[in-house]
Amino acid sequence: MLLEKNKSVNRLGWIEVICGSMFSGKTEELIRRLKRARIARQKVEIFKPAIDTRYDDVNVVSHDTNSILSTPVEASSQILLLTNDVDVVGIDEAQFFDNELASVCNTLANQGIRVIVAGLDMDYLGKPFGPMPSLIAIAEEVIKVHAICMNCGDISQYTHRKVNDDHLVMLGETDSYEPLCRRCYLEKTS
Repeated sequence: MLLEKNKSVNRLGWIEVICGSMFSGKTEELIRRLKRARIARQKVEIFKPAIDTRYDDVNVVSHDTNSILSTPVEASSQILLLTNDVDVVGIDEAQFFDNELASVCNTLANQGIRVIVAGLDMDYLGKPFGPMPSLIAIAEEVIKVHAICMNCGDISQYTHRKVNDDHLVMLGETDSYEPLCRRCYLEKTS
């Protein structure tokens, strides 16, 4: 694939991934980075999967209720169609996108765009989630954020599903999920 340089800054872009368990501050960090880009007068576009309607149909909203306007999309390929003349692309809840998301992010970065992606690195079973492993592999920067274990207070890296539902994708909040450390997660899932 040919590398295309962004004409406005004459450099290649890059990919940043913010990952971790639920309630670890992934979306909060994504919003913080995107707002700073806007303060720097960069043109920013934000996307989220259309299925994520927990707090709002359109806005990306953190558990702390910080929000930023986004465009919900059904498939990652739509992001390429909606990113004309932008400096920064933000993508929330990346784990819910199709496996083409890594290719989409690579294309954007090769066009000179800074791509910031946030998502769960593991599902409730403790397994790599959706396109996240591929994104982590190709990213220039990977930040893993942690929540606090709701059982013992240690750092948490697991998302434990508290309700009996074996669907891989199940939207929920503290009523359905809790962050747990490795020891507490293994105790509850054994």
